[in-house]
Amino acid sequence: MPVHPFTACPVFPPEPTVGEPPALDTLACSLTVPGEPLGAQVARAAVRAVLRAYRLDPLEPAAVQVAGELVAAAWMLDPGRSLYLSVRYRDDALRLTAYDGHAPHAHPRLAAHCEARRRAALRLMAAVVRSCGGAWGFGESREPGGGTRTWASLPRSGTAAYLGHGGRQPKGETVSRLPVASD
Repeated sequence: MPVHPFTACPVFPPEPTVGEPPALDTLACSLTVPGEPLGAQVARAAVRAVLRAYRLDPLEPAAVQVAGELVAAAWMLDPGRSLYLSVRYRDDALRLTAYDGHAPHAHPRLAAHCEARRRAALRLMAAVVRSCGGAWGFGESREPGGGTRTWASLPRSGTAAYLGHGGRQPKGETVSRLPVASD
């Protein structure tokens, strides 16, 4: 391994052992995505790549959908500004968090309207999370810039079974419509 002449630190990190995925508790990936419609596509591609690198492919359909929905909703409520997406794996669950710059409203009526708008924008994501046995929510960001933090937690067992039938409708079953009311 090459060593810089002024330090004993390796110039390049050691290469991972071929065939072994990284430890799941090391999955911690964050990125800034464009605050425009393209941001959701970037988020989906990044989450797909991370899950494949960690060999969490069974979680991919639900997680990619959730990431795209989180970023799309954040963009809709805070267009034009960069958005931040975090992907973590802890306690046998994948946690996706999106941060946007849309600060909570002080006036109760405006706050309620904004919350209803955010819930409506996340209706599809809520259905996916619910079908995986997960949870989701949003609130004021604890980041220095303020804004809103929206998160979804997808348990590995429920998410891996999300499309257990390969995404196809099993014979003899009908598709039920999702309720229109917000969660």
